[in-house]
Amino acid sequence: MQQSVFYQRIIEKREQRGRKQGEVAMLLRLLTRRVGAIAPDIENQIQQLSIPQLEDLGEALLDFSSVNDLTSWLENHQS
Repeated sequence: MQQSVFYQRIIEKREQRGRKQGEVAMLLRLLTRRVGAIAPDIENQIQQLSIPQLEDLGEALLDFSSVNDLTSWLENHQS
């Protein structure tokens, strides 16, 4: 029984990691279309966001018109 709980936790963590990677990839594509090329340091900041922060960024990017909007958002929403 303990093994199955242990393995279930491993599976859940892998699923969560996969979900986060997918969200980051989608956000980077959307941001690139919205504001142009994203610098590697900004990409790194985005990859460090939590899933709820990524979801918030997904909504906020609809109002962005430049990379400056993105960097301002990141400055205000980093932990």
